[in-house]
Amino acid sequence: MYWPIGTPKIYATTTASQPHRRPSSIVSVSHDGLPDRPESADTAESAGFFDESAPARDRELRPDDPNAVPLTPGPPATPATPYIHSVEHDTLKSAGLKNGLSYFGASGASASAVVPAHEPIIALKASRTGHLFAVVTASTLTIWQTKPAVILAVVVRSDSSMRAYGSTVDLLIRPDSAIFVLQTSSDYLITYSLATDPEAKVYKPRFVDHTNIQRRRQSHFGGPGNSTPDQILLGPGEGAGVRDLSVRFRRTIKVDAGIKCALALDDELVVATKKPATVQCIRWTPDGASNQITTEILSRMGWLDKKASVQEMTHDRPMNLSTWVTNDGKAYAVQRIQPTQSTSETDAKKLFKGYCFHTPQSQDQHAIRAVVNARFSLVAVGCEDGSICVYSARDYAGNIPFSHIHRATVSTSQLGQLTTLSYSSDGYCLFAGYEKGWATWSVFGKSASNSFNADHSIAHTNKEDWLTGITDACWVGGACELLMIGRQSEAIWSLEMARSAVTGCYSPPNLFRTVLQSSSSIMVYRGYDLPDLTSISAEPLLWHTTRVPSSYLLHQWPIKCTVISADGRYVAVAGKRGLAHYSVNSGRWKTFANNVMENEFQVRGGMCWYQHILVVAVEANRSHELRLYSREAALDSSNVMFTQKMSAPIVLITPSGEDSLLVYTYENLLYHYVFAPVNGAIQPIQVGQIAFNGIVRSPARVRGLSWILPEKQMMDGDPSQDVAYASVLFLVDGKLVLLQPSLNQGGQLKYDMRVISHSVEFYASMRDQSAVHIHGENNLQFPWEGDQGNLRNSLWMFEGQALKLWPDVHDVLHAASNGSNNELPPTVTIPLDFYPLSILLSKGIVLGVEPDLVQRRDIHYSFFRFCIRTHLFLPDILQAYLEHNDASAALTLARQYQNLEYFAHGLEVLLHHVLDEEVDSAPPPEAALLPKVLTLLSSFKQYLDIVVQCTRKTEVRSWRTLFAYLPPPQELFEESLQRGSLKTAGGYLLILHTFEALETASEQSVRLLSRAMREEDWELCKELARFLAAMDESGETLREAMALVHLQIQKDEDSPDSAITKLEVPSFRRNGHQRLRRQNSDGGSDGQSGSSDMSSLGTASPM
Repeated sequence: MYWPIGTPKIYATTTASQPHRRPSSIVSVSHDGLPDRPESADTAESAGFFDESAPARDRELRPDDPNAVPLTPGPPATPATPYIHSVEHDTLKSAGLKNGLSYFGASGASASAVVPAHEPIIALKASRTGHLFAVVTASTLTIWQTKPAVILAVVVRSDSSMRAYGSTVDLLIRPDSAIFVLQTSSDYLITYSLATDPEAKVYKPRFVDHTNIQRRRQSHFGGPGNSTPDQILLGPGEGAGVRDLSVRFRRTIKVDAGIKCALALDDELVVATKKPATVQCIRWTPDGASNQITTEILSRMGWLDKKASVQEMTHDRPMNLSTWVTNDGKAYAVQRIQPTQSTSETDAKKLFKGYCFHTPQSQDQHAIRAVVNARFSLVAVGCEDGSICVYSARDYAGNIPFSHIHRATVSTSQLGQLTTLSYSSDGYCLFAGYEKGWATWSVFGKSASNSFNADHSIAHTNKEDWLTGITDACWVGGACELLMIGRQSEAIWSLEMARSAVTGCYSPPNLFRTVLQSSSSIMVYRGYDLPDLTSISAEPLLWHTTRVPSSYLLHQWPIKCTVISADGRYVAVAGKRGLAHYSVNSGRWKTFANNVMENEFQVRGGMCWYQHILVVAVEANRSHELRLYSREAALDSSNVMFTQKMSAPIVLITPSGEDSLLVYTYENLLYHYVFAPVNGAIQPIQVGQIAFNGIVRSPARVRGLSWILPEKQMMDGDPSQDVAYASVLFLVDGKLVLLQPSLNQGGQLKYDMRVISHSVEFYASMRDQSAVHIHGENNLQFPWEGDQGNLRNSLWMFEGQALKLWPDVHDVLHAASNGSNNELPPTVTIPLDFYPLSILLSKGIVLGVEPDLVQRRDIHYSFFRFCIRTHLFLPDILQAYLEHNDASAALTLARQYQNLEYFAHGLEVLLHHVLDEEVDSAPPPEAALLPKVLTLLSSFKQYLDIVVQCTRKTEVRSWRTLFAYLPPPQELFEESLQRGSLKTAGGYLLILHTFEALETASEQSVRLLSRAMREEDWELCKELARFLAAMDESGETLREAMALVHLQIQKDEDSPDSAITKLEVPSFRRNGHQRLRRQNSDGGSDGQSGSSDMSSLGTASPM
């Protein structure tokens, strides 16, 4: 559901080829606790840098465990900061020089503010909130603000620091971004603290006199008409300005056992050591017992192999789960044991518990990287061969079974080694960086985009390192942008991503009407109301693109939620706070004119449209509400149509049917509302509710919800009784769960639960699409009446690799109601080579997009664009019906689509698929599907054309299998002539020539040519002439045919010579055609020869 768009932005610390001098306010040289110049020991000691006679500080950091590896501070540490603690306890800025950190612009600075050039970026990390990110080179630390993308601070390590501690190899950031940790090649950890002033801003533009400026009637773009014209220079998310911060050196820690990897958590720093192999936990601040370090030896962890060492660690805060990758290629799910969980003195020394969930079967399957997807409860493990094995974390007791695998579209040699692995913040997209490129997949394995098809010569010429290999990457801006660093590159590349609106708001209109959102715009597909052939084209005109008002994006970027109305007329968006909505027809946005009103609430739980009314689930002043806003009124707190207080936060809201609204809350309650006029205004009226306590364990994990009502209840029943009849569908993580109502022995309502599908990225019940067709597609006259063969009751699911459906959901309900052990009816599988976004039921197609990388030698950059892709689903469903001997349903369904312009093409695809399968498998006649397909095709007037078109696109060896179940080609030829389908008859003429080896000037050729000349179809005449001329080099065959045609043409028509001139037939040698003369002397022009001129088949065709 994610696709890259455009060309990436480039950020770099330096742009010059020589060492670059930065402003002294943001660049500082850090000596990391060392003296800034050589001094005597007495001088250094008196300055507080190093104290040989004070080992007490080292002893404070040593654990009591005699087997623990000592973690000693490096030379030296600041006396004012004897422990590692949070930034609020840090030293004052005035102590900067004592800490060995020189601030430029301050008196006494001992170095020049120079940033080294040509140092490639080694690591890239972003803060948990995404408001800033940092990169490191071998000697520098650079901290960036995300919006605007500016450098806040640069720390250049001095030469003495580099010699004493080694070069930087990795970067860690505490989740609250208050502490930055550099890991060095000499097994040191250098920590810095970050102090910010939320009120102070730098680089803030000011316009002294802006009162005499003409105001525009409507301005959403931060222009001169705004009350704050200084914001004209600011873009999306830049309203808060540039922060003012300072970076201070804290301390240096030496790990004598060597550092394999490290992990920065909220409360502690976790370090995996080399020899001996241990895991040490260093608290940022000591606990009450002044214990700052705890250690556990890996060989004493019973759930790990004895000789294992940890190579890589990651942690996911929402799931409170870590992953460890060991040197033997295994991956473990690990949790920290809290002291309160220890039950004995032995257990008190244990720090971690874990379970192995990935065991390699070969060297190619050795784990390299691992990452957790909390949104879908998945753990992805990157292997040596470049593949990514994904596991489903069902609980914390080690129940983590294999789910699926991601594979790149190229070979392992073209990938290189896996370097980075990262899920988007919403969990829908997985990014993998390799030594030779990168790739993205949807959450359950559909390939989305990659750079492996890029032309490397062009990329190297343009210095586009983001295409040829990735060292590290991270998501920022709510997954609107992807930051990447290339191999041996000094630049940071920011690639904008477009994604489906379903990722932020799971609503039926978003599923049935394709809407894409990018960092600053929305794109609406407009092909629903266009003619059939236009709607399946890839023309850009099918997209309606509009930019979200910059006045809204200024403070509320990024856009988190987008929803379209059922009729496609309105679109609403919501960012950090507030909302804005848009009319597709008028092209006008409406936003809150008052920033206080806009910031008063946050959309939490989604949005949906009911006619022109926007229904919003909000959180305001620690209360939870449903609010109704009218598109026709201005966005203002006083214009709220209706407010419904809720007792708990809302998980999601979704429309159902024509006038129902379903609201699901964190209390595990599903509320049913019906829209009705009250005192002249539309209001939602609660008519029922369902409690799912004990059924749905975690309401927060519910992504989608809908219900299915019996037809009678939906048409004539009391809405207040809907909850007693409704079967509820939940999409929980990747499982589609069906809950069906029943009565227990006490006559109380209960729900029977059954998981009906796994690895589901989205599902769509076509019963929820009725409103879309009622509003927008009446002119298509799509028949919804009847049940047999009607897709109105179908249920569609996308399971990562294929789109599947049940043509009638009632079959699923019936099978599930008879017991959990009953098999569900088989699904129809629709294979796709692109990511589906919506099902256009009335047009018979699945709509999706795929990215396209454009590289040209006349421009100096590459860029991504996405193209519309469509797939006709009718052949797959018809084939499934026929395979289950349901010919009547197949005929009913086909008749519903017979008015489509590409209906004949759909039947041709069906015939082609079945023919190819049966040519290879050669089933017995009683098991063959081909006769059923031909019987279905014979019910439509395009039958003869479909057969001819299929033969033209298949090999000649397949014709025997096809015509084994058809009338003789001669009969089909005659029928085509009777119907006046001359081109179709020409196709059968070629088949006759192939099968029966017709003599050159056969009766069929003469009849067809004369008929074409009478009807003045000169294009067909030319094709027939070429066909006859190709049968011999002399051209006598054509002349004989023209002579026979002349005998059948009336006297008032043109002579044969004029006909030949009109057909542009060239002159041939007059040596005659001996075989034709022998045929005529035997009496009859329609006799068959013993052989046919097969060489003409490749070049001659009447079509």
